[in-house]
Amino acid sequence: MEVKKNFIEKMFGMMMPRGTRKLKLSQMNLFGAEPKMIRAIMKQKGNSSVEELIQSAIDHGVKIVACQMSMDIMGIKQEELIDGVELGGVATFLGSAEVSDMSLFI
Repeated sequence: MEVKKNFIEKMFGMMMPRGTRKLKLSQMNLFGAEPKMIRAIMKQKGNSSVEELIQSAIDHGVKIVACQMSMDIMGIKQEELIDGVELGGVATFLGSAEVSDMSLFI
């Protein structure tokens, strides 16, 4: 899905990965081979893919909240997020953290 962005938002977009398959593991990234290598090793060892793990977490009630302010600054639109991700801010995060068993801020 194509979303309309200004110049700065496009520049941020160029720096961001295009989905879980493009995530880097380290600064070296081995010319793009690193993500493919880790996926092959995970498959060989019988581990679920990142996409399967995310979907499993959502299916089991894990709440994934994207920071609205960060999205606004970088020009990320809600349509670009994976299904199941909610939007919120600091108050949402703190409110959820207060009543949950665990919370992570990444």
